[in-house]
Amino acid sequence: MKTIESTVAINKKQAEFYNTKKKNWMTQIWSSFRNGTLNRIKKGVGIQDQAYLKHKEWFGDLSSKRVLDLGCFSGNYWSMYLAEHSKVYIGIDLSDVAIEKLSQRLIDFPNASALAIDFLSSEFKEKDFDLIYAYGVLHHFESTKIIIDKLNEKLAPKGQIISYDPLQTSLPIKIIRLLYRPFQSDAAWEWPFTKKVYFQYENAFSIIERHGLLGKTKWMALLSLLPFSQKWKTKLGQKWHKEDWEKSSTTDSVLFSCMHLTMLMQKRNNSK
Repeated sequence: MKTIESTVAINKKQAEFYNTKKKNWMTQIWSSFRNGTLNRIKKGVGIQDQAYLKHKEWFGDLSSKRVLDLGCFSGNYWSMYLAEHSKVYIGIDLSDVAIEKLSQRLIDFPNASALAIDFLSSEFKEKDFDLIYAYGVLHHFESTKIIIDKLNEKLAPKGQIISYDPLQTSLPIKIIRLLYRPFQSDAAWEWPFTKKVYFQYENAFSIIERHGLLGKTKWMALLSLLPFSQKWKTKLGQKWHKEDWEKSSTTDSVLFSCMHLTMLMQKRNNSK
């Protein structure tokens, strides 16, 4: 069973990895597919824009909120938005190299700060966050219980979490990841959500809204190789994405056919 101490030790290795970004050839191939082919699909059919705009909707009025940008690396577009509009913004990441860059970007926001620190570390004293933004972060913890307990500890009453993580719940993705994992440079901290993990979050928090992405739409990766017009492929991809997005919000079988999951979760009244 994983302990906080063993997880913190793994996170130190993770910090070194993200400081140097040294990847073996297999991890480079996977990164190329994820950052190349998948991102082109996401941008081409509007998946990425819809997810980002949904997150902005979920942010709501930030003027009175304490916000934690968890695992923010050097910050993205929404990091700057959160820093500009929230009452208090704290961005944290394991990588001191990335946090140094974020600190420079936050220099014009007196309400904002950036820390190179482990979320699980006893040295991180900040708490009572109204919002924790965790984009591509929660799946980095092998022990779901440890991260759920820490999230509850750091959230204010009725505090919310916005998450975005990969799923490992559809058969083709399970097979690909099974074949890839023995060669993966970052395997020690890459744990895409299984059905069991999803239901742990569902039991721990009130899931206000959820959406799956890249369900039917993941087959665009193969469709792109076929000699059909780009206009026709894009139109079909948009249709598939609409079905993925809408049906996954209420139907588990559709959600678990997807590659990615984004959620708006809220702390339960009985959580400490």
